[in-house]
Formats: sequence, structure tokens, C-alpha cells
Amino acid sequence: MSARVWWYVEVMQLTAEADRAQRPKSDADEPGWDVDPRDESGAAVVATVARQLKLRREALGLKVAEFGDAIGYGEDLVYKVEAGKRIPRPEYLDKADRVLRADGLIAAMKKDVEEVRYPKKVRDLAKLEARAVEIGVYAGLGIHGLLQTEGHARALLEARQPPYSQDEVERGVAGRMAARAVFERSPAPSLSFVQEESALRRPIGGRMEWRRQLERLLEIGQLRNVSLQVMPTDVEAHPGLDGGIEVLKFGDGTAIGRSEGAFNGRAVSAPKDVRILELRYGMIRAQALTPRESLAFIKQVLGDT
Repeated sequence: MSARVWWYVEVMQLTAEADRAQRPKSDADEPGWDVDPRDESGAAVVATVARQLKLRREALGLKVAEFGDAIGYGEDLVYKVEAGKRIPRPEYLDKADRVLRADGLIAAMKKDVEEVRYPKKVRDLAKLEARAVEIGVYAGLGIHGLLQTEGHARALLEARQPPYSQDEVERGVAGRMAARAVFERSPAPSLSFVQEESALRRPIGGRMEWRRQLERLLEIGQLRNVSLQVMPTDVEAHPGLDGGIEVLKFGDGTAIGRSEGAFNGRAVSAPKDVRILELRYGMIRAQALTPRESLAFIKQVLGDT
């Protein structure tokens, strides 16, 4: 190893020791960052980055332990990352880029690598939502994923049966939180949601988390590009009783929709099929409280908690 590289490793070791002293547990043990072997496309992305990291480390003559000390991570984690079994964190790639003198080539992979952490179906939906200029959602059973707080999402995933592993829970929560980026897009898409009253009254995650969820709904409902409505439980019947509905419209005039109660739950894009879902969703919105009435109703429920 050259004197210059060795000097750099020593400097980074000092920084790494300080970092490790502040970390309560090993990064290798933290759930939510293991590669899902069933996700072939995601595993391929991680494997490509892993090969680059290993080749560059070996080209500089750094042993795994030396490299781990230089970037502040344990030897076990480095082995897992280079074997394509562990998704490297963004900060891992930033530090690796500096130590391996990659001039930004490794750091540039952060976005693609981080997205692999989210389940494939979440990534696929996020790509569609990123293109959509209009999104309409009727949530029949609970709070829709785009509207959930982190605590609410975690409580739901932890209640699943058969139980999810902790890694699956963390990946699911991360995916749902990442999907909320749709509210920050510019230009902003037009978003409309209809929530059942019963979902607002179920204290998912306990009383304090329930309050945070209601406050989150009030916050979202006041955005200019968002229409949030509540379907009262005293409405005897409406077209959404056999399942939720989601319709996404794109700038080129095409659209895609899905409903548990239509087309065997399959996503559809044929105009005649999408029109059926639009018809049902329109009738649901007409029977729900207006956006102004809905915000007042949510405030009332919040006041009663």
C-alpha cells in the first residue's frame, strides 16, 4: 500500500472510531437492508455496485478490515456488501467513494441502490405515481398508504399474519415513507382521497399515534393540490363497498386503475375499463362529505381522542 493511501486510512480510522462509539449497535444487524433474493432486478443492482466496490478496494491494495476501518463499518458488513447480500447505506457509498478515490462514480449510485431497499411492488407503483398528473383514491378498509404516518404504517405491518420478519417490516415502512414524495413534486399532481369514517376512529398504534395520524390527515387535507373527503358510516350503500379504488392519469392522456372489486383485482389500462372505475369513484366522491366538511369532521374526531 502506498504511503499516501496508508496516511488516508489512518486519518479515516480516527473518524471511524468516533463514529462507532456513537453507534448503539452494528449496522450489519439493523433490519431493513438485506437484499431480497426474490427481487431479481434489485439484487442485480446491488451486485453491480458490490463488484465495483470490491474491484476498486483490491486495486488500491486495501484489505477488507482496513477498508472497513477507513469508512467506519465493521468487517462483517463489508463482506456482506461486497457479496451483494447487504444494501449499502447512502453514507456508506459516500465514504467508500472518498476512500476508493472514485471521483463520484460510486456516490452516483446512491439513488438506485437506496430504492432497492423498497419492495419491488412499491418501486413499480412509485414509478407510476411519479408520472401521474392526477391520482384518485378510495380507501375502503384503512388509511391509504400515502396518508399514513410512519408509526401507523409500522403498526399495520407488525400486525400482519403470518408475521413479517423485522427486515420486511422495515423495508415496508421505508417504502411507504418514500412514496410520500408525491406530495413534494413540482409541478404538483392533482390528488384526491376518500377515506371511510371507520378508518379515522380506529386507534392504530395507540392513542398518541392515532392523534398523530389525524393531525397528518389535517395537514395533507389543507394542501392546495389535495382533496380529502370522508365517507360517513351512515351512508347506507355506495359503489366502493366491494373494494378500494385507485386511478392514475398521465400527461399523455392514458390512465391506469385498479380495484379489489373489479376485474379480479387486476390493474387495467383499457379506456373502457378505466371509465368504469372513474364512474364508481365519481359516485363515491359525490356521496362523501365535501373537503371542507371532511376537515371539520377530522378535527372533531381529533378533539374527541
